Amino acid sequence: MTCRVAIIGAGGYTGVELLRLLCRHPGVEITCVTSLEDLGKEITRVFPSLPKRLASLRLENLDVSKVVEAADLIFTALPHKAVMDIAPQFIAAGRKVIDLSADFRLKDVAVYERWYSRHSAPDLVKEAVYGLPELYREQIRSARLLANPGCYPTSAILALTPLLRNHLVDVKSIVIDSKSGTSGAGRALKTGSLFCEVNEGVKAYGVGTHRHIPEIEQVLSDQAGEPLTVCFTPHLMPVNRGILSTSYARLLKPCSSAELHELFAAFYRDEPFVRVLPEGELPNVSAVRGGNFCDIGVVSETRTGRAIIVSAIDNLVKGAAGQAVQNMNIMEGFEEDQALQVVPLFP
Repeated sequence: MTCRVAIIGAGGYTGVELLRLLCRHPGVEITCVTSLEDLGKEITRVFPSLPKRLASLRLENLDVSKVVEAADLIFTALPHKAVMDIAPQFIAAGRKVIDLSADFRLKDVAVYERWYSRHSAPDLVKEAVYGLPELYREQIRSARLLANPGCYPTSAILALTPLLRNHLVDVKSIVIDSKSGTSGAGRALKTGSLFCEVNEGVKAYGVGTHRHIPEIEQVLSDQAGEPLTVCFTPHLMPVNRGILSTSYARLLKPCSSAELHELFAAFYRDEPFVRVLPEGELPNVSAVRGGNFCDIGVVSETRTGRAIIVSAIDNLVKGAAGQAVQNMNIMEGFEEDQALQVVPLFP
């Protein structure tokens, strides 16, 4: 079985990551790539690191009817607001959509409109499945519209879910400190992402206002079985890729680091892309670079009575394109790790 796929927004960092992974997938044929930039250019001229066998792909303007004719499944790697206008057309034509924007992640349209903008496809929001396989695998199998999670939420949700599922922490005490590489800001030219602005510095941004906050709260509330709010602060690091999140929560009863480690190891025992590190070890973003893994380290700080969970992902892979491919594999009946085994970055 071959799945024909299109990538809408192939000219960005997430788009090229999708190409890097999908070109190795034996069950996938990439039939269409679109972008607003570099129209008509061979994709291998725009991204020379891609293999020559993709040279026949040229970046095209978006033509919905052409995409529908060419593809069975469509990845939309566009900014928010852009996908909600085209996804209904793809779904109406019987195509599956994996959306890497935020347009269908939040189940409450009013919440989306408070943090983003007016939503033009509210009926589809109800149908969209949140694509975090470790938590929603069964729903993903039958999805037509898949809302791929954000990068920061992926790192924080995987870190905190075992604690919340087991009612081990005070839900009012959660603090998440996250640091991301500059590719998280996208490929568009922005002053704050320029080398001289980022190099040799680390800074906080979006304090209390980052748009991933409601997404984190939505999913963690679902896992806790009660509404919760979190204190989330993102930071920008002078590295190309990677997210390191340190999550803090007050334990409701004494629990040693060894007990926490046993809990996490059991919770993620059968998950191919979550690696709970040996007790006493903590993650490093360099260890997940280019891979679809989330590495987790756990500590019980008995002096303060807090659980401290450190998680690391590659924001472009498990935080975006790799997770999207993982979701595609589940939706299409492929092996879940197809094309996602340890994949080195192209030179």
